Amino acid sequence: MSGFVEKPEPIQVPGLVHLHTGKVRELYQNEAGDLVMVASDRMSAYDWVLPTEIPDKGRILTQLSLWWFDQLADLVPNHVLGTDVPEGAPADWAGRTLVCKSLQMVPVEAVARGYLTGSGLLEYNDSRTVCGLALPEGLVDGSELPAPIFTPATKAAVGEHDENVSYEEVARQVGADTAAQLRQATLAVYSRGRDIARERGIILADTKFEFGFDGETLIIADEVLTPDSSRFWPAEQWEPGRAQPSYDKQFVRDWLTSPASGWDRKSEQPPPPLPQEVVDATRAKYVEAYERLTGMSWA
Repeated sequence: MSGFVEKPEPIQVPGLVHLHTGKVRELYQNEAGDLVMVASDRMSAYDWVLPTEIPDKGRILTQLSLWWFDQLADLVPNHVLGTDVPEGAPADWAGRTLVCKSLQMVPVEAVARGYLTGSGLLEYNDSRTVCGLALPEGLVDGSELPAPIFTPATKAAVGEHDENVSYEEVARQVGADTAAQLRQATLAVYSRGRDIARERGIILADTKFEFGFDGETLIIADEVLTPDSSRFWPAEQWEPGRAQPSYDKQFVRDWLTSPASGWDRKSEQPPPPLPQEVVDATRAKYVEAYERLTGMSWA
């Protein structure tokens, strides 16, 4: 069992039609047919959306995505039309709202990996491959790969796992031309993000993107290169052969699997609320990632 511990009721706003409640974002459509995406402060872990929020998280994700969209504009267009809060919406939507083009979304998580960890490491340990791509012997948790690789996944519903698939399977599902465009754009954006992060003392281990089509033009959508969609590691602490410290929900995962939480991940019981110290430490990591990457202070 998994999903929302407490699924929120969407806020009703005049002129907006609510379309979807995601793990973090609420999706609406305005009268012009544009999408209005609002990033909440919800936190997910182990396929659960937790009952405790992380203050400012949605704003950090939104503002960091906007910063990255600017850094990537010459590589791939994005879906952002504006950031104005719709009339009649709560004041709390300020800083966490994106008005976006409505796209024909590609039903694939476009994942790029430059380092071996997570589900890629599990597959590598079994077969010396990741998504069917052969890798050299001798790699360990945290090893840098010889070159970045495109390792797509199927998109899963809330409470379910994305499943890694081969490039050939993506080509079968969406067509060879679309698969080739996805791979090229994913690796180009990852490489740009990796180089910018590296200049700021951060390793971009892997990341996932979502793409859609505006006519025949491939557009990058949703969030991009945030701690929710990427593994960021402090470069000065990188040490292959162990799990790396990271700028994400590490404190949340560690607490949930510790005796202190009293929660059995394998049970059907939902996870408990997070203690304040875990909330504070997690927020601090998101803020630190924003500040190190952008060079700007989070006010």
